[in-house]
Amino acid sequence: MTITITAFERSPDGGKGLARDTRVRWALEEAGLPYEVRLVSFRAMKEAAHLALHPFGQIPTYEEGDLALFETGSIVLHIAERQQGLFPADANARARAITWMFAALNTVELPILELVTVKLAEGDRPWKAERLPLVEDRVRVRLNQLAARLGDRDWLDGGFSAGDLLMVSVLLRLRPSGLLNEFPSLAAYVARGEARPAYQRAFAAQLAINAAPLPAG
Repeated sequence: MTITITAFERSPDGGKGLARDTRVRWALEEAGLPYEVRLVSFRAMKEAAHLALHPFGQIPTYEEGDLALFETGSIVLHIAERQQGLFPADANARARAITWMFAALNTVELPILELVTVKLAEGDRPWKAERLPLVEDRVRVRLNQLAARLGDRDWLDGGFSAGDLLMVSVLLRLRPSGLLNEFPSLAAYVARGEARPAYQRAFAAQLAINAAPLPAG
């Protein structure tokens, strides 16, 4: 059965890999699974057809036969469970990889998203000057903890896994802020993720969509 995912018709980041469909594309590329992409506009995301797939009107979604999924963590978990390459064979190591998936999306990404909100959505608010350093410090706490756990290893727990895929994807959001550069081991960790051929293919596919002219009408 054909796998179809949804992605922005035009990504807010211009195709720099920060839209969440990149995470799903990367997982599919790592797993060697072919897929198709259905592009949706911001207007279409709020219409009934898309809301039937994603009740919160976001992307990406994943469709395969009768199965429809939303939320990147759930989609990446589904891909990792059905195909080799994203989970280790050992049951305990697999459980730890899943734990890192949750940690990436819940413990690490939340303060990073708060930082993005302060910089962009609240950039013109009078409280930004006081709030920004506080949020940056919360991010640094998480990065210090993550760097301590990573140590001098290439990946979080043995070989590359879905946990690393999501963690690298989350950390990429920090690049515009410069905070990632304060933690050389994490910057190198992200660079290793970006260097993977599967990531390169996923990134190129998303960038090509955003570089192409929009269809007339």
